[in-house]
Amino acid sequence: MGKIIQTAGRNALGEFAPEFAHFNDDVLFGENWNNQNIDLKTRCIITVVALMSSGVTDSSLKYHLENAKSHGVTKKEIAAVITHVAFYAGWPKAWAVFNMAKDVWSEESGCDEKSAHASEMVFTIGEPNTAYAKYFIGQSYLAPISTQQVGIYNVTFEPKCRNNWHIHNADKGGGQILVCVAGRGYYQEWGKDAALMKPGDCINIPAGVKHWHGAAPDSWFSHLAIEVPGENCSNEWLEAVSDEDYNNIKE
Repeated sequence: MGKIIQTAGRNALGEFAPEFAHFNDDVLFGENWNNQNIDLKTRCIITVVALMSSGVTDSSLKYHLENAKSHGVTKKEIAAVITHVAFYAGWPKAWAVFNMAKDVWSEESGCDEKSAHASEMVFTIGEPNTAYAKYFIGQSYLAPISTQQVGIYNVTFEPKCRNNWHIHNADKGGGQILVCVAGRGYYQEWGKDAALMKPGDCINIPAGVKHWHGAAPDSWFSHLAIEVPGENCSNEWLEAVSDEDYNNIKE
């Protein structure tokens, strides 16, 4: 990791309290924060917890919340951290910290979550999947990886997005292979329970099998869709996956 360099002590107290400035900049941050035994993300979380537990909700906490965000702590993670500590440090302290954390993570929207998801994989998310939008509930994205020899596409689903039930038809061969590359999602064949898909999972779909696939409710999801060569291949799009059926899936 990069070396932490701090000058806040000298900037604010260099003339008034030079010894304190030295301890702040050179020892606390210069030595302790650069210790390699704890990764920076964990160190940031520990610091926020310590300040919250002590009831410190001034500019120093805001600095460390911003520091936590810049070192990879997500909005969901900081919310979980504050909630957990609230049971031990006190509910009013949690309210105070949440008010600050909301400002720090205020710009984190679905767009930022999409960017965070994209950073987890080597493939691009691509463009909105407008050509097949009528066969999807929610927003999906499509990025061609290979259009020669074997068709390979990276398909990305926003949370809760899924495609309709469908069948890959072929007189011979055909079908599809799905390889999860990021996030969490589901694959389900007609008459069977839905299967959870995580990065690295591979699903082989023979021709003629009715199925659907899509994202989990709380996660973006991307998979490579690999078209298996065959004779007279075609896709048959069927009914949508109902909210009731989707919401009843248990992981």
